[in-house]
Amino acid sequence: MYRVWNFLTSYSLLLIIGAVVALIWANLDVIVPVAGNPHHWAETYHHFVEFVIWDNAPIGHLHDGHRTLTLHYLVNDVLMALFFAIAAKEVWEAVILEEGSLRGKKAATPLFATLGGMLGPISVYLGLAMIMGSETYSAVANGWAIPTATDIAFSYLVGRVVFGAGHPAVRFLLLLAIADDAAGLIILAIFYPSGDLAPIWLLLSAGAALFVFFAFNSVPRKLDVGKQDRPNSTWVREKLSFWPYAIAGCISWYGFMKSGLHPALGLLPIVPTIPHADRGFGIFSAAEEYLHDLLNAMEHALKYPVEIILFFFGLLNAGVEFSSMGAATWLVLAGLLIGKPVGIFLFGWIAAVPLRLGIPEGMRLIDLVVIGCVAAIGFTVSLFVASVAFDAGPVQDAAKMGALFSFAGAIVSIVAGKLTRVEKQEL
Repeated sequence: MYRVWNFLTSYSLLLIIGAVVALIWANLDVIVPVAGNPHHWAETYHHFVEFVIWDNAPIGHLHDGHRTLTLHYLVNDVLMALFFAIAAKEVWEAVILEEGSLRGKKAATPLFATLGGMLGPISVYLGLAMIMGSETYSAVANGWAIPTATDIAFSYLVGRVVFGAGHPAVRFLLLLAIADDAAGLIILAIFYPSGDLAPIWLLLSAGAALFVFFAFNSVPRKLDVGKQDRPNSTWVREKLSFWPYAIAGCISWYGFMKSGLHPALGLLPIVPTIPHADRGFGIFSAAEEYLHDLLNAMEHALKYPVEIILFFFGLLNAGVEFSSMGAATWLVLAGLLIGKPVGIFLFGWIAAVPLRLGIPEGMRLIDLVVIGCVAAIGFTVSLFVASVAFDAGPVQDAAKMGALFSFAGAIVSIVAGKLTRVEKQEL
């Protein structure tokens, strides 16, 4: 129990606190009625979220020909770029390293299951929306990607509770979640631009990435070939540290903002350019604390700042009034709680049985259903997608409520584990 609590405090507690504070604040009128001014507290919350930091700023929401930097924009579009950079780092390791978890036959079944875990929720979400009628469908259709998300941290936590830390299903779940994150980043980039597209600005991001890679990574390493003390790479690391990549990240972020792609993804082109150890131990592995390459060092340095950022993300995005529950709420929940388990089991079965790709030793096919229930916890990423899929208003609030209620996946997972007689395996 101590290990579970330690994990929770390390990765998720501040985010949960931020979301709970936001929910209480936005619903305080219901909890503590204010005579004569029934919307007083909710209004103060929304004023806080849209607090203007800098009007006529070089960055921010574009409105009437000028940009305004609000607190919401600062957190969602600027600071959350650090969160997505860390997610991209894990995906990059899984794909590029020789022992990467998304390489080779061992990743085939999880990748198939990931595909099912995305197509299942989309089918359920859009199918039920069509049944509800054309008016509902038109209002909610753009939120189809919300239930495709899997929150890696919370899913990992619940997976350990249900299966035990040593069960092969936990590793399977992590592979699936990492692949889901990779697909989610692509979906965000392609289907949810932040404004009118101007792809020419992406040349700025590409140029910054190429320059920093060759000037501060590739060329110093080539100059050091045959030199055991690696003088050039060592000089760059000791004298310049992370600054070239930080500056390149700012330039790349600006390029994304001007291009119309969501700027929170602006650091993604820079992540692969940062010097990295030739091996990784996997997401949440304590062993990675002992890797001193620049990429891992930067991730370790960002750990606590990103936790604080996630607190503010929860605070600024989870403040939804309970009265805002609507069609989008139930569609998101149905997509996650029905579409995820069905899609993951179906596609996982196809990969394991007809295609003969198999599943990890010690796992049963029925465990795929439980994994699907765990993966239905969308929370962080679902909340983010809901905030970009819809304009501020009732539909966005209803969709956010569905993302918040996806915590029900934890309860469903525990029940499903009991019903399917999962045998917990501890390390």
